Amino acid sequence: MQENFSLQPYNTFGVDAHARYFIEINGIEELKEALTFSKKQHLPLLLLGGGSNILLTKDFEGLAIKLNLKGISEESINDNEILVTAKAGENWHEFVMYCLQRNYGGLENLSLIPGNVGTSPMQNIGAYGTEIKDIFVNCKVLDLENLEIKTFNLEECNFGYRDSIFKQDGKGKYVILQVTFKLTQKDHHIKTEYGAIKSELENLNIQHPTIQDVAKAVISIRQSKLPDPKQIGNAGSFFKNPTIPLAQFEDLKQKFENIQGYPNGDVVKVPAGWLIEQCGWKGKQIGNVASHKLQSLVIINATGKATGKEIFDFSTEIINSVKEKFEIELEREVNII
Repeated sequence: MQENFSLQPYNTFGVDAHARYFIEINGIEELKEALTFSKKQHLPLLLLGGGSNILLTKDFEGLAIKLNLKGISEESINDNEILVTAKAGENWHEFVMYCLQRNYGGLENLSLIPGNVGTSPMQNIGAYGTEIKDIFVNCKVLDLENLEIKTFNLEECNFGYRDSIFKQDGKGKYVILQVTFKLTQKDHHIKTEYGAIKSELENLNIQHPTIQDVAKAVISIRQSKLPDPKQIGNAGSFFKNPTIPLAQFEDLKQKFENIQGYPNGDVVKVPAGWLIEQCGWKGKQIGNVASHKLQSLVIINATGKATGKEIFDFSTEIINSVKEKFEIELEREVNII
């Protein structure tokens, strides 16, 4: 265990905040010991996965735990379906590639999403028409109250849009240890209708795509639109796409003819990136922080010297300007610490 430890390498924004205590964990017993220590010392906890969905706005006066639980196992159900379980510390994209190399289908649309497997159920991560809940079976967690291991099934996780029990009633109560997914071995359900996948496959001259082709297209799209956190600090999409009542959307359409929206019953999902861009934020920089020039939904640590507070304040200005122009309040997708 280390004291006054810089968390700069452990968050993809590259913010230089310090933790009072820091420890890397490779096993469940080590984890229990660290949690017992934090309880005795009355220390708040910060659990770190890939650090891709947090914004550290100040030093953390508690114990930061980096979860390095590793391992992947498989259990065949029948000649088509297979259960694949990954420990929380496995890198998400590397896990997706592991499955694609074995021709296991279901995760291909989620290629190149930053972070680790353990944080995937928290956000119900999703992209290009697929969400975790579509292939999720269960996850094992450690209850922070009594240090007992429990299993949450699909229904118990209460998944929603970028949401789950782990962000609601279960927030701060559990550590996710491993996640099990049900994937296909041969009868794959290819999803190409969402976003730019179809046109990207056409660019690659692919007419009958495999799951590997879909992954290649997704990776190409993401690399063309989103900055690599290893090169410039960011946490991917900073805001959720807001959902508004259909009546409100129709009113906005009278004022803004080009407004984009995806109706679903009596509500409409409006792309946050479009709203932000209409308010003039695309590529705009204030001090050390900017909105990315290719994707306004992404806030970047433009100089590498931004503090978490600077990034947070920048996001607040975006929220205020979108609310003023469209009467829609954006919600941060990134966890603020």
